[in-house]
Amino acid sequence: MTQESGLVVVDKPGGVTSHDVVSQVRRLAGTRKVGHAGTLDPMATGVLVLGLNRATRLLGHLTLTDKRYVATVRLGVSTTTDDAEGDALETRATDGLTEEAVRAALAELVGEIDQVPSSVSAIKVGGRRSYARVRAGEQVELPARRVTVHEIAVTSVDLPSLDIDVHCSSGTYVRSIARDLGAALGVGGHLTALRRTAVGPFDLSAARSLEALADRFAMTPIDVAARTSFPALDLDDEQAAAVRVGRRLDVHLDATTALFAPDGEFLALYAPSGDLARAVAVFV
Repeated sequence: MTQESGLVVVDKPGGVTSHDVVSQVRRLAGTRKVGHAGTLDPMATGVLVLGLNRATRLLGHLTLTDKRYVATVRLGVSTTTDDAEGDALETRATDGLTEEAVRAALAELVGEIDQVPSSVSAIKVGGRRSYARVRAGEQVELPARRVTVHEIAVTSVDLPSLDIDVHCSSGTYVRSIARDLGAALGVGGHLTALRRTAVGPFDLSAARSLEALADRFAMTPIDVAARTSFPALDLDDEQAAAVRVGRRLDVHLDATTALFAPDGEFLALYAPSGDLARAVAVFV
């Protein structure tokens, strides 16, 4: 059983859950301590970042970063799940749609927006996942959340379908973008394909299939992962000793920062606190 800590970036296949991927990586790595940052639906493919052993504690901080997706939207049909896995709710004609109207409606969904998550999201309602409540026959209405959609680029249009490239903050639901686009155009819409291409600094170029990991398992060591994912600060011996016990530091930080011992060991994440820096999480 491996005691090493680090991140594994998986190119998740379609048709399996994120938990299924975690289970396979546990077996391949020989450790029970595996978690993932940012769930992908079974239909979705692409970048799924997993943490092993101590690196599982990095995941909660990685989920706060930006994400990128490519997706296909089908206009004219709304579904119970806002994607192709749900039942059709309503079908409307799309003969009058134009590419110009579609692009204009998408432009209204860019920026800081209040987005209502899909009712089949993994958000917990009263201690249970929203999707579990919906599948049990309950009606679930989730409150809107403030998210940031940095950019929606239209890469292909063949109405009533279109392909988009989305750069957004964590917590943004691309299914909701498809739903809201269809609603704005008055015809309904849903997602037919979704692929996550990046989570923060980790993109598809760093991702490996489960088959490739089975042939040769490898991970990004926790110190490399931390230096890649956050601003970094190298400490002297006195500062490192203080950080090992979680003491505040008299240093200026602009954001949550990864702190390293003189020998390169990753020690902690620290954040600004007035004129000082305070511990967010200590990893030693």
